[in-house]
Amino acid sequence: MVYQSTLLRVVFQSLSTRMWYEDNEEVVLWMNTVGPYHNRQETYAYFSLPFCAGTKETISHYHETLSEALQGVELEFSGLEIEFKGGESMTVPYDTGVGIADISTTPYCEIQLTEEKQKAFTYAVKNHYWYQMYLDDLPVWGIVGETEEGDGTPSYYIWTHKKFDIGYNTKQIVDVNLTSENKVKLTVGAKIPFTYEVNWKKSNVKYEDRFDKYLDPNFFQHRIHWFSIFNSFMMVIFLVGLVSMILMRTLRKDYARYSKDEELDDMERDLGDEYGWKQVHGDVFRPASHSMLFSAMVGAGYQVTVVVLSVIIFAILGELYTERGSLLSTAIFVYAATSPVNGYFGGSLYARMGGKIWIRQMLLSAFMLPALVCGTAFFINFIAIYYHASRAIPFGTMVAVTCICIFVILPLTLVGTVLGRNLAGQPDFPCRINAVPRPIPEKKWFMEPAVIVVLGGVLPFGSIFIEMYFIFTSFWAYKIYYVYGFMLLVFIILMIVTVCVTIVCTYFLLNAEDYR
Repeated sequence: MVYQSTLLRVVFQSLSTRMWYEDNEEVVLWMNTVGPYHNRQETYAYFSLPFCAGTKETISHYHETLSEALQGVELEFSGLEIEFKGGESMTVPYDTGVGIADISTTPYCEIQLTEEKQKAFTYAVKNHYWYQMYLDDLPVWGIVGETEEGDGTPSYYIWTHKKFDIGYNTKQIVDVNLTSENKVKLTVGAKIPFTYEVNWKKSNVKYEDRFDKYLDPNFFQHRIHWFSIFNSFMMVIFLVGLVSMILMRTLRKDYARYSKDEELDDMERDLGDEYGWKQVHGDVFRPASHSMLFSAMVGAGYQVTVVVLSVIIFAILGELYTERGSLLSTAIFVYAATSPVNGYFGGSLYARMGGKIWIRQMLLSAFMLPALVCGTAFFINFIAIYYHASRAIPFGTMVAVTCICIFVILPLTLVGTVLGRNLAGQPDFPCRINAVPRPIPEKKWFMEPAVIVVLGGVLPFGSIFIEMYFIFTSFWAYKIYYVYGFMLLVFIILMIVTVCVTIVCTYFLLNAEDYR
């Protein structure tokens, strides 16, 4: 009954947005992962090290969401008995390994260091292992031990006492701090007792502001951040001006010259002095050489754009960084829900290019991006399984992701493809396509499509690389990315820059009479 009631309360709290506690009600401390401090992505289950758990009846382990399983979050009950505003600590004398100390503490377990356990703990201390816990969904970090240099021979110590300072506001937990104390030297055969202490303190922090302590405004609002935005904005102005000049001067002049020749018959026009992009007006709408792949990539591009914009807006409105895995869950849901966008634009483009194998094109559109992402993730997963890392994705989660692709993404993509073919699948080209493809003349090396593709990507990358630095810093270091307003602004700038660069590069290629 104790197990069932505790589990039901945990499930109820995981579904609620605000957690309320009555006096002396149980507060669950979950153990998450342990790993080297200098590599945040290398994590293992907390009890993969020979730590001992408390004596309280276990609640087993669980994943709250699919995204937590994908991110390697597997919470295991610590076994520590913590009661809200209760559980006065008792004074217990115990042997620390270096003498007798009287500390206000509650012992919860004891281990005897065998040679295998001593090696495991020593390796963890040498590599600066940290561990992560969750109490009322608030992350808590602690260090395994420390190294002391003496007489040229390092000694390794492990922290055995966890001191929790928990702040509460009315009936809600708003702050958790952990202090590691009482280091004990790691020697084979030693008996090491583990203890903990809980101090409850009244706090004025509001529940909705309790994550503010984990944010780093000085890092994310650095002057270089604003300089990056200004630099990207100036690039947008330059590119928009360049595109405007091309459209308003060059094209207008060409159109004026072309309209002046409208009185001439076809023979005289063909013998005229046309040059540049006008030479290929009968070939530019020729179907792509790989129209199926091209239309699938265009459809996926539309979908990714919608997904990124939607997720950023949801992150701004909902503060998704305050809940474990919520950002990834939102991205998966939005990606699946926007699958008709992929099918509509990809299917309609394929139909306009005269494609006949539309079912194969629909399958390619639906599975191209998920297969690429999932294939990479599953390959990395085999490495994680080999090293027994917590990032290893369970088999059930793999099945769940596959079911989402087959039973959600595929049918919605089919709906979008059918709508696209019926509503926008008729060719509406302004001029007819020549029966015989026009030969493409030789051009200078820097006008080759491969070179322009590479050079054309420099400006879009230059507009976002500073923001990418902050994003990857939060990914690899112990930072929480929360400035999604900046991300939205930078993404809009990226789209404008990409559009302008595309127009300029396309115009250059058409002037070189390359209609591909």
